[in-house]
Formats: sequence, C-alpha cells, structure tokens
Amino acid sequence: MRGPDVSLFEILIEKQGFKIQIIRSLLGQIPYFWSPFMAKQKKSLLERLTTRYQLIVRNEDNLEERSVVGMTNGRVLAIAGMAFLGLFFLSLFLAQTLLARWYDPRHAQREANQKLLELVIKVDSLVVEVERKDNFILNIQRILRGDTAGAKNPSELLKNPDKPISQAGDLELGEAGADFRKEYEQTDLSLSAVSGNNYSELQETFFFSPTTGFVSDKFDARRGHFGVDIVTKANEPAKCIADGTVIMSSWTQDSGYVIMVQHQGSLISVYKHNAELLKKAGTFVNAGEILAIVGNSGEMTSGPHLHFELWYNGNPINPEEFVTF
Repeated sequence: MRGPDVSLFEILIEKQGFKIQIIRSLLGQIPYFWSPFMAKQKKSLLERLTTRYQLIVRNEDNLEERSVVGMTNGRVLAIAGMAFLGLFFLSLFLAQTLLARWYDPRHAQREANQKLLELVIKVDSLVVEVERKDNFILNIQRILRGDTAGAKNPSELLKNPDKPISQAGDLELGEAGADFRKEYEQTDLSLSAVSGNNYSELQETFFFSPTTGFVSDKFDARRGHFGVDIVTKANEPAKCIADGTVIMSSWTQDSGYVIMVQHQGSLISVYKHNAELLKKAGTFVNAGEILAIVGNSGEMTSGPHLHFELWYNGNPINPEEFVTF
C-alpha cells in the first residue's frame, strides 16, 4: 500500500512501466511461436519435391487399411504433366481428324478436291485407252474391206501406247483387192510361215464351236482365204468361241453382216455372211453366247454358210487347228 504522500504522477509512471514490461515479455515470446514457420520457409526446392507422403484408403466402417500409395510432390507434378501432354496431343489429333470432319468445312472441300483430281486422272487415262481401241477397230475394219495400203499391224497399236496413233482419215488409202492379194502371196506370210509360230497358249485353250456343220472350204492363205466356210442350215445360231468384247458389228458389201470379237491374248474371231446380228460393238460376250444368225448375206457367197476366221497377233491362223466343227 502506498502512503498518502504518493503523488498521482508517480502512480501513472508505475502503471506505464508495468505495461512496458508486459509488452517486452510478449515480444520475447514471438520467436517461440514463429519458429515452425521460419523452419518451413528454409526448405529448398529439391527437399520440397522429394518430401514423401502416403495416400491411405481406409474402410469407412472399421477404418481398415485397404491400400497405401506412396508419393512425393515431384511424382505428383510428373503425373500431372504427363496427363496434360497426353490430353494436349489427343486434342490435337482429334482436331485434325475426327473433329475436322464434323466441324471444319475446309476438310470436306479438300476431300472433294482430292477425289476430283483422281477422277480427272482416270478419265484422262480412259480417253487415251478409248482412242487406241477406236483406232484399232478402224484398222481391223479397213483390213476386212481390203483397204490395207499404209495400214499398220493392229497388235502394234495396242503394244505401243506411247507412240502417236494416226487417225484413219489421215492415212493414204491405196488400191484394194487383187493387187493386195498378189503382194501378200509373194511375202513370207504364207500358211507355212504362219503355222510355224508358237501357239502353245491357244493350244491349251478350249474354244466353243461357232456352229454345227461341215467345212466346205478350208483355210488357204496362199489364195487369200483366211478362214473356213462352214455349211449349215439356214437360221442356225453363230456362237462366240470364247469370252471377249465385240469390236465390230456392221454390214460390208462383200461379206454381208460381219461381227468381230476381241478375245484375251491378242486373238480375234470373225463371223461373216450372217443373216442378222444380235450384238452391238462394245458388248461383252461369254463363251457359247449367240452372236448372230447364219445366213447368205454379201456378194461373196453362194449359199447359207458361216465364214469363220481367227487372227492372232495380227496374223490369220487356221481355225481347224484350234476349233472342232
């Protein structure tokens, strides 16, 4: 207890000193409270990345441990980075493929342009092929009409696609008929020369008989008879000897109604003096299919019969060696 002689000023000073002492005491305890936080801030980046944790999965009912997974901050960052990169590349792939088909109008335009380019290339190839076939057929027709001056071997027209093909209208046509036959008879393209060629491919092929009957005039290349005459009944069918494509179906003054079929392996079969043609040029026909009706059309005929010819690689061959009549 203070005595009555203590002044009010002294009391105030004493109280102020007590407050200062309390503040100093509190300030002295600050390092103790902040020491854990100060210790955490001093960890390095490597220590933070390698700090190990455990992810424990427990049963909610009895708290039994089901699985324990050990991990670190570095492992978590690595897994997250790999997942991000995977999603990024997956999104990029989908944007260029599946999503582009659905949402990008330029993708459909690019596909249409690509298909259009492929079609243009195919059409161009078909135009060249059709031009070669047309000139091949024109050349065969000229040979049948006897206009052979300046004509080219039909097989060569198909073997040399890079060589320019002359149009039939640009060729100079010479005299036909007897002069050509005399010139042909003087060459080596006689029956003996033709029969000496290698026809093993044809020998192994089965040919249908074009019609039923008997041969009245045999093959004789020396006198210009490049086929066989088969006498049969009127209105008998003329059948195709093998699969092929009709390359000519028209009328000629000498041979009447004529139909020609291009077969596999540069083989051509010719059917002349028909009463009626049943197939058009460009039609695909099967072996044994009816092509025409046997008749007596044309000037060079003396009765109902079928004049049948076989041409192989541009040369006439004896049909009796390959076909049974």
